Amino acid sequence: MPSRRKFLTQSTKAAAGIYIGALGFNAKSYARIIGANDRVQVGVVGFSERFKGSLLPGFLSNYKELNFDIVAVSDIWKVRREEGSSYLQQKFGHPIKTFLNNEALYSSKSVDAVIISTADFQHALHTLEAVTAGCDTYTEKPFAETMDDAIATLKAVKASGKIVQIGSQRRSGTNYQAAANYVQQGKFGPVTMVELTWNVNQPGRWRRPALVAKIREEDTDWKRFLLNRPFEAWDPRKYLEFRLFWPFSSGMPGQWMSHQIDTVHWFTGLQHPRSVVANGGIYQWKDGRRNWDTTTAVFDYGPANDASTGFQVTFSSRMHNGDEHPAELYYSNGGELNLITNKISPKGGLEKRAADEMNMQPNLLTPMDLVTDNVAVVASANTGGDALTTAHMRNWMQCVLSRKQPNAPVEAGYYHSIANIMTNAAIHTGQKATFDEKAQQVMAGGKVFKY
Repeated sequence: MPSRRKFLTQSTKAAAGIYIGALGFNAKSYARIIGANDRVQVGVVGFSERFKGSLLPGFLSNYKELNFDIVAVSDIWKVRREEGSSYLQQKFGHPIKTFLNNEALYSSKSVDAVIISTADFQHALHTLEAVTAGCDTYTEKPFAETMDDAIATLKAVKASGKIVQIGSQRRSGTNYQAAANYVQQGKFGPVTMVELTWNVNQPGRWRRPALVAKIREEDTDWKRFLLNRPFEAWDPRKYLEFRLFWPFSSGMPGQWMSHQIDTVHWFTGLQHPRSVVANGGIYQWKDGRRNWDTTTAVFDYGPANDASTGFQVTFSSRMHNGDEHPAELYYSNGGELNLITNKISPKGGLEKRAADEMNMQPNLLTPMDLVTDNVAVVASANTGGDALTTAHMRNWMQCVLSRKQPNAPVEAGYYHSIANIMTNAAIHTGQKATFDEKAQQVMAGGKVFKY
């Protein structure tokens, strides 16, 4: 539809932004007047459990008001492609086009934007494909599992001018936004330590035995699935349980740490660690997986040119004991910022007695709540619950209309990818990982880390 496509070009968007701004409209009110023929047409790249269970509900909560629609699904596995078409047709009340792969989807010129929720290692390259084809994207995290993929995709996104929202949904949470403001305004004092944990006790986490038994090689495209990864023979477990198998996923770092380390970058303005070391192993689940079921990584953060200042971050995760209540605790000399309770407190701060011993002044934060939102809504933000994902999806949709940068722009994904890849380098080499700023490459043992 020519009018829709013209609306989504950069020049028209800029002109429309000036016009509607002068009239006092926001993206929501403008969407109501542009008409059905100007509806933003969205394609689904990968009909995954993540898309069906979290991203789609977030989209459904907002699409009518903001004048969006889902019209197509691309999935290289026949079963999911057909399931996606049938399921989405029920939700939206109209036929859904199906495509064997992304090349066919973009050649059809039928979508303005896509939601990408494919295998972890594919996110960056699928984003590169989309923006090169002229589409905005909502891209699930982790953004990239290699620096080469991250660099190429960042370059393509910046050159395209397209809107890319990384699925780091904490950035759309009111409690996290309040914490970011508190730290950035200097009220917390210099960060001295951050403790991140994410523990579960779920033997079936990331395992899909029923689907593994169901999939057949002739019903999918294994070569296209592999993209630029080293060739391996067909393996249904690697296809469907990819989160257990490096280099198709880093497991804990990409799935969980990427959420939490992103808050460190966001709150402090730092882009990546100075160094990372890691230890762990497969201690419980001897099921053929490659990725650890127990991980501890220790990060040194601070200015690259000033080793005299900085702070430490620890990330610890286990898959054999825990109740999945991720912890994010920030410490300063004056107290604690607790993103479990969403409270600022003087806990652990410098008290008068200790200060007097060194002729110092006590340093204690004033207790306060980060937010006054409903507790259930805020609590869901800690685990990436539906309320938070819905807010993040809405932010992306509004930015597709307004052409403003979203809460989690592509740079957020690029920076969390550096931390993830440094962690992977430490895991797979046993060496301390660092980052070469000039080459934009992760180093371990004096070599550039690839896989």
